[in-house]
Amino acid sequence: MFTFLQLVVSGLATGAIYALVALGFTLLWQASGTINFAQGEFVMLPAFSMLFCLDTLHLPIWIAFLITCVLAMLVLGQGFNRIIVAPLRRHGVIPLVIATLGLSTGLQSTAKAVFGAQPLPFPSIFPSSLIHLGPLTLSWSDLGTLAVAGLMVFGMQLLLDRTLTGRAMQAVAQNTEGAQILGINVKRMVLLTFLVNALLGVVAALLVTPTYLAQFDMGNTLSLKAFYAAIIGGFNETRGALLGGLLIGVMENLVGSYISPNYKDGVALMLFLVVIMFRPQGLLGKVEERKV
Repeated sequence: MFTFLQLVVSGLATGAIYALVALGFTLLWQASGTINFAQGEFVMLPAFSMLFCLDTLHLPIWIAFLITCVLAMLVLGQGFNRIIVAPLRRHGVIPLVIATLGLSTGLQSTAKAVFGAQPLPFPSIFPSSLIHLGPLTLSWSDLGTLAVAGLMVFGMQLLLDRTLTGRAMQAVAQNTEGAQILGINVKRMVLLTFLVNALLGVVAALLVTPTYLAQFDMGNTLSLKAFYAAIIGGFNETRGALLGGLLIGVMENLVGSYISPNYKDGVALMLFLVVIMFRPQGLLGKVEERKV
């Protein structure tokens, strides 16, 4: 029983990171109709940026984090929106998908050429000690990751539901022309979404890199599982990203422990196939028509 609880808590921590990246998928889709298959690289690049600040510039980890947040908003937020998304958006989803797939490959190749193929260690912001609650043993890393990622996801939900800015972002997502008529600055709301997505990538990098290690292809698995999580939960529902990520994280741990570690990486795909067959809109998603 206690082993089961430990596996669930550890799975929730991993799933919360999937949820952070999945939230980026849902936000970009809702705001601009963009499916960004370079989402994993938007976690990988901040990881190397922070590592450069730590190892080369010898800065504290929080200063490295803040510098990376600024760089990510400029390059992965504003730059990505202006250089890639804005020119291609009017041509439909397929050109954007192809462009982000090419961007993913290009960023991986660049990172491999600059930083090498060898995985690099990354410090954790949480203590390495364990917490003993009777027979139950938990790690600060799992609890801290779950807390930070959970706060980020719920904070985004509050922003979208309880603030004028969040409602404006949703209005743009639902009806761009109608939002313009109501006086909403559509370009500003779309840009804000891309900036938030860049920040989510930096936070995910801070949480996941101590486990994944900083390497040029670390975003491959992360991006794929986050994409599955977004679809499982509902691509048009931000809370669905959290549900999908947590489901995948917990099920991976349980299957890996009680059945076989060989099946662990297939859990996300199986959940995706089951959900897409019986509830194509996702567990929390809504059936809606979208202009094309």
